[in-house]
Amino acid sequence: MRRAVCPGSFDPVTLGHLDIVERASKIYDEVVVAVLVNKKKSSLYTVEERMAHLTEVTAGYGNVKVDSFYGLLVDYCRTQQIPVIVKGLRAISDFDYELQMAQMNHGLAGVETMFMTTNPLYSFLSSSLVKEVATFGGDVSGLVPELVHTSLLERMARP
Repeated sequence: MRRAVCPGSFDPVTLGHLDIVERASKIYDEVVVAVLVNKKKSSLYTVEERMAHLTEVTAGYGNVKVDSFYGLLVDYCRTQQIPVIVKGLRAISDFDYELQMAQMNHGLAGVETMFMTTNPLYSFLSSSLVKEVATFGGDVSGLVPELVHTSLLERMARP
């Protein structure tokens, strides 16, 4: 069985994330969307909320599983017996950083990294940008799944 992991914070999940997950699900028999647990980072959504969002918006793919991990991604890959990391690249600046990570991951655990170029429709998109726009009342409806959009509106309406 060909397995891969799509890791990230997914705070919140965007249409760019889903584009990569969907495309990976057509190549691999199983894709694990792994939410990073980063206790040092302030997040809009809890890990459980992010996992719930991801589970709902990927339910139609059939071969996508949602999980979380803490620590090194390669350790997670090793314990879960996942030999491939799939990463989306939006720009050259992403490649500069991701290449170093891929080489480190391969050196540490022999885990391969497959780079997938982002659909040009989402090349500017990031969770941070979505949160910033939503914070100031901007319309992010075409950038995130409807479920997330509704959740963002509710979250931002809270005092």
